[in-house]
Amino acid sequence: MLKKIVLGCVFALVIAVSLFAGGRAERVASVLEYPIDIVATTGMVGDIVANVVGSNGTVFVLMDDEIDPHLFRPTRADIARMQRADMIFYNGLNLEGQMGDTLVQLARTRPVFAVTELIDESVLLDDEDYEGAFDPHLWMDVSLWMEAVEVVVLALSEFDPAGADVYRSNADAYLTELAELDAYVREVLASIPAARRFLVTAHDAFGYLGAAYGIEVIGVQGLSTESEAGLEDINSLVSFIVEKRISAVFAETTVADRALMAVIEGAGSRGHRVAIGGELFSDAMGPAGTWEGTYLGMIDHNATTIARALGGSAPARGFRGRLAP
Repeated sequence: MLKKIVLGCVFALVIAVSLFAGGRAERVASVLEYPIDIVATTGMVGDIVANVVGSNGTVFVLMDDEIDPHLFRPTRADIARMQRADMIFYNGLNLEGQMGDTLVQLARTRPVFAVTELIDESVLLDDEDYEGAFDPHLWMDVSLWMEAVEVVVLALSEFDPAGADVYRSNADAYLTELAELDAYVREVLASIPAARRFLVTAHDAFGYLGAAYGIEVIGVQGLSTESEAGLEDINSLVSFIVEKRISAVFAETTVADRALMAVIEGAGSRGHRVAIGGELFSDAMGPAGTWEGTYLGMIDHNATTIARALGGSAPARGFRGRLAP
């Protein structure tokens, strides 16, 4: 049986051994009606759930494309919305750190799942800011994020055994698309010349991308946007950029670019010109209703933008020719 994992506090996960206590599983199954009402915390999590559940459920995403999940605090309306849901899915690994107590309380009355639950800790990157914590930005490695799909399949199948075959079929189709995306990302990022394989971003959200696809990643801020880059950090990064002759750095859609601009200005003061290579999606996808507002489109945009800005080759319109011009 799949374990249910909820955030216990900002730095730890509380693991509940069983999914349903007593006879609650039987009671839920006996009154189950479609569509299943599901809440997901982030767009990336919601995209998995929507693809797997298909027409058997509706997925409401708490955080839109302009919200930073590191800083998000649920409102009363958000909590009420989750209390009405049949199921709740979240990222875990402390990404939604401000929601810890809320998720613990909700898990007493309904199924609450971290989609990162089944991923082996041996492949997780450490959070250098907090001892014993892990980097939560798993979705930057497509092959690793594919493992999160299995949590959703198992959770939905346990909640609704009658729909298990549908969820498995939907998941397999989605996993095929993700495998194709992973191959595309690998191909275009491999085209970046060795001397230019440095990805400087507003905050340290791209570690899994770097580890999976062979690029050195440096964030101006730490893993959480709650941390601030100090003057010493900025000066050190400026020296690195000048030494390596890095010509492009990248902004992020949900992170203020003040520190990044300070880095650009600092490099300029030393006679080295640095440009903004583009704006990347880090902790949120693009606007709803757009290609970039899907997980496939988000990663397509990032990989295509990075490759082209750092001297690699990638189609202007990306993986499936659907990127915004």
